[in-house]
Amino acid sequence: MAFDGIVISNVVSDLKEKLIDGRIYKIYQPENDELNIVIKNNKENYRLLMSADASLPLIYLMKGTKENPMTAPNFCMLLRKHINNGRIVDISQPGFERIVEITIEHLNELGDICRKKLIIEIMGKHSNIIFTDENGMIIDSIKHISHMISSVREVLPGRNYIYPPAGDKINPFLADRNYFDEKISVKPCNVTKAIYTSVTGFSPLAANEVAYRAGIDGNLPISALDNVQLDALFHSLADMILDIKKEKYTPNIVLDGCTPLEFSSVMLTMYQDKDIELKDDISTVLDEYFHRKSTVTRIRQKSSDLRKIVATAIERTSKKYDLQMKQLADTQDREKYKVYGELINAYGYGVKLGEKSFVALNYYTNENITIPLDATKPVMDNAKKYFEKYNKQKRTYEALSKLTVETKEELEHLLSVQTFLDMAIDENSLSEVKAELVMCGYIKGRYGRKGERKQFKDKPLHYISADGFHMYVGKNNLQNDELTFKYANGGDMWFHAKKMPGSHVIVKRMGNEELPDRTYEEAGRLAAYYSSGRTNPKVEIDYTERRNLKKPAGAKPGFVIYHTNYSMIAEPDIRDIEEIK
Repeated sequence: MAFDGIVISNVVSDLKEKLIDGRIYKIYQPENDELNIVIKNNKENYRLLMSADASLPLIYLMKGTKENPMTAPNFCMLLRKHINNGRIVDISQPGFERIVEITIEHLNELGDICRKKLIIEIMGKHSNIIFTDENGMIIDSIKHISHMISSVREVLPGRNYIYPPAGDKINPFLADRNYFDEKISVKPCNVTKAIYTSVTGFSPLAANEVAYRAGIDGNLPISALDNVQLDALFHSLADMILDIKKEKYTPNIVLDGCTPLEFSSVMLTMYQDKDIELKDDISTVLDEYFHRKSTVTRIRQKSSDLRKIVATAIERTSKKYDLQMKQLADTQDREKYKVYGELINAYGYGVKLGEKSFVALNYYTNENITIPLDATKPVMDNAKKYFEKYNKQKRTYEALSKLTVETKEELEHLLSVQTFLDMAIDENSLSEVKAELVMCGYIKGRYGRKGERKQFKDKPLHYISADGFHMYVGKNNLQNDELTFKYANGGDMWFHAKKMPGSHVIVKRMGNEELPDRTYEEAGRLAAYYSSGRTNPKVEIDYTERRNLKKPAGAKPGFVIYHTNYSMIAEPDIRDIEEIK
């Protein structure tokens, strides 16, 4: 995440277009370090959100509303006194820093026109919202910074406002070839760091994008670049700066599945293997990004207990399976002990007590074999010992042959639950996964008798192919069962990632019409994406008609068997497949 100077320049451009000449209608302070200002302009109401939170400072036009305290804090009351009903006359970004200045014109107690500034500094733990008069004197701030907190500058009422130190950086609009050659290209660090430590407003993300566009690894030392590479790097940087200067922004969100990964106001071409959503304006990007981020974070927090339960069960079941397989391997020589016993009974009468072994003809193979003996026991007692060992290993083999299959199925089921927890996008999905864990006995609770089980409210994911066929994706094992065995017809097509946990994908046929190749390919991509192999470049997919599937009695949720199927290779990429909300 990079709320850098480039994003802020895009925010400022957006705010200037929508808020200049607008009137401040209401001012709220829902959190200690957050402001929500309602602005009326051009018959529209805009909600400007400003936050100086140390972990998530931001400024953008939000779409929703937030609950406000019954009593407004002092800073909020001060702003209402001075600038309520004030007119926004300018919005700027000084020096391309992560600072937004909003100039507000209002009438004072005497009816004279005055100007005040609301300054938002987006600087991590040093973020602040500062209110000054037209001469730059601080009236108040949402955070008071004394000399005991910062030796660099004080932010207190009555002090003159001073910009934060820029450090050894330059405004990108002044970064010419001479500056690049004399400052950036000679820094003793990698390419990415050389850029973002030299140019104001550039984050590591933006600097890495500059390097990527130039065809250079951003982790390389900049001193290792030759003249051709340095020239390409400069032109890549200059092109990005020119786009920013001309306000040619491309607001976008990068998604890793359903999880928002990054956002920017420049196209992040280095994430070509991820989903990239383009938006009309930067406020929409920020609103959706932080909403999705909070949703994913909330879901992960709510699922943490379930994840621990499943992880513990997987670890326990894996150890159990490994031990069973080791014990099963130890029974592979059981037939040898049966042969030893038979040969001792057939040829052992002439062997004297105290012999440690004897050689006999194996009438199964017509070869002589040496049979070890316990010299302290009579020969026939050795035969009895070998038969007992054979019978014990035979019973163990027969028991483990069944147990290892059951344990493997249990392990595969737990891995599928873990996969669906990773893919959960809402609380309904989590509720169904929890119900499955209750039903299978991993969590204490009542799942209910068969006639009492409630129908699940959550619906499967719904996509439509480019050829108009409806495609449905189960979000968990219970939904997979519902989708495959209750919703799908016998002639519908079923898709699933081969030998790995994942969703059932059903493609509804239109009568007896054969699916086009393109629909097969799109359904395969859905099955690949909604599986544990979604991070692989290619995934093998099995597909068959629904009528060829069977669910064994007593099988775990989501488990099916089939013997008639086809296979295909699919990429886990669904960016161009239309989803029906």
